[in-house]
Amino acid sequence: MISLPLFSLLTDVNVLAQHGPTDVPITGLTLDSREAGPGMAFCALRGTATDGHKFIEGAVEEGLAAVICEELPAVLNPATAYVLVADSAEALGHVAAAFYGHPSRQLTLVGVTGTNGKTTCATLLHKLLRELGYHTGLLSTVQNQIDEEVIPSTHTTPDAIRLNALLARMVGAGCTHACMEVSSHAVAQHRITGLRFAGGIFTNLTHDHLDYHGTFDNYLKAKKAFFDHLPKTAFALTNADDKRGPVMLQNTAARRATYSLRGAADFRAKLVANEVHGLHLEIEGREILFRLIGVFNAYNLLAVYGAAVLLGEEPTEVLTILSGLTTAPGRFEPVVSGTQAITGIIDYAHTPDALENVLQTLHEIRQPSQHIITVVGCGGNRDAAKRPIMANLAARLSNKVILTSDNPRFEDPAEILAQMQAGVTAPDSTKVQTVADRRAAIEAAVRLAGPHDIVLVAGKGHENYQEIRGVKSHFDDKEVLAETFAALGK
Repeated sequence: MISLPLFSLLTDVNVLAQHGPTDVPITGLTLDSREAGPGMAFCALRGTATDGHKFIEGAVEEGLAAVICEELPAVLNPATAYVLVADSAEALGHVAAAFYGHPSRQLTLVGVTGTNGKTTCATLLHKLLRELGYHTGLLSTVQNQIDEEVIPSTHTTPDAIRLNALLARMVGAGCTHACMEVSSHAVAQHRITGLRFAGGIFTNLTHDHLDYHGTFDNYLKAKKAFFDHLPKTAFALTNADDKRGPVMLQNTAARRATYSLRGAADFRAKLVANEVHGLHLEIEGREILFRLIGVFNAYNLLAVYGAAVLLGEEPTEVLTILSGLTTAPGRFEPVVSGTQAITGIIDYAHTPDALENVLQTLHEIRQPSQHIITVVGCGGNRDAAKRPIMANLAARLSNKVILTSDNPRFEDPAEILAQMQAGVTAPDSTKVQTVADRRAAIEAAVRLAGPHDIVLVAGKGHENYQEIRGVKSHFDDKEVLAETFAALGK
């Protein structure tokens, strides 16, 4: 059991004032007042839904050892230590890192940020490092891993306490490396504050999460802040073909490097062929066949290759291993029917750019006679501005489209679908129908598909639930698609 004096956890914290004993032993951290108890430090965060400061007094009644907050309560308990800070979330990042013994300093930790490709890059790098013989951890949207041990994932980037606890478990299990997705929320909310990274990868930046960040500029600044805080001992690897790529490197102290499919860069690749069985790339004079499909995966592979080389790995060995790797679950994952050989594709594409990438890839690898039938929705209580754009893209780049639900949460699915439908132009309107029930929508798509056609089910990927009115029910696109193929005899 961990037990550390409070003052030892505050070394990197900007403390404005302290009240009460600072040598009190801390045996646990929480940002949820319902978990408060003796020996614990409660950090009061100002969240988007509620303010943790409202629960300080109730948490203190449970016997808390310490409170970290931006505003002191009216009455102070003399048996409790109060630490006043300018930013509770930032303070928690430093406190959590110290409480768990700064595990990131004992790992070669690489973070991946960007709108699309984070999961694939982090997963590929994790697999690559393990094949190279390293004990490696993974923190991703799909799942967290300590070598082969799988730990369910609830957020792209966990809160600072859970994040440092997971990294500490990795260290305890003998891991030397870790790969993690770094979401814009995690940067803005200081979940990664206090971590030391050995490197950062930028994939791309497109329209997403404006419901949280408010403006695209704020979204960009959140991504850029990750690179701004990298130490000079780290590397910063960016996509030179994305117009925001160079922006990420403007203020970083890290070693700067770039990758590109189109122009000059530190790591370059040439697309030789993009076919149904995989990618054929030329990388630094070597022609390599990869199992992944699509130009977007060419970028992912190149980013992982560059990161591995920057970590000091031998280029030829890296390319040899990468050529045999597969992507993360729910990322361009095939489900092939029996009798009619219809190709189903499950993909997490839930942004306009990701959906366009997947559909463009399908056009590049399909036969002229193959039709593309797309099932797509947009999540509730999330960025509404992308809804008409998603529907417009699906209609333009598909032969038939079924607009449906995708975690409507607390919104009316019919309203979400109406907003999507508004993006469909008159020439494409005959291609599109709306089916609110997602299972029925997948069934409708399969009924429309003829022999050898392609059915794309986009938006949920690896997710195995559907969230409606706060209730999560089991729903797995891959399972449902396979069941539908069997039930309809296709």
